Amino acid sequence: MSSNDKAERTARLSVAHRVVDGIRIVTLRGEIDYDEQDLLREALLPQGEPVLPVVADMSGVSFIDSSGINVLLRAGRQISRVQSRLRVAAPAESVRRVLSLVGADSFIPCHPTVEDALST
Repeated sequence: MSSNDKAERTARLSVAHRVVDGIRIVTLRGEIDYDEQDLLREALLPQGEPVLPVVADMSGVSFIDSSGINVLLRAGRQISRVQSRLRVAAPAESVRRVLSLVGADSFIPCHPTVEDALST
């Protein structure tokens, strides 16, 4: 893979995060698939940092495949082991539908807004 290929590949998902009142808010934009699963995992559970409750703001995510869903489920399990929670906020209808079809929303609560996810 050339450096141009890598830059092109990582441009499909952008990640930003901040901590508000002890909750990590991870803002995701783009597509989440097999190629982006490591980036998603690191965003939800940064190595070398304490495990915090996480709100994944998915308002900018247009696509998620089974790889992304598996990362969400594994991260949710790992976060819950330390008595914390992973919540999804503002998923686009197409993403919400996929989460619902596979039953991921029964393990990871989905909220209509980031504010709603933060207040529960």
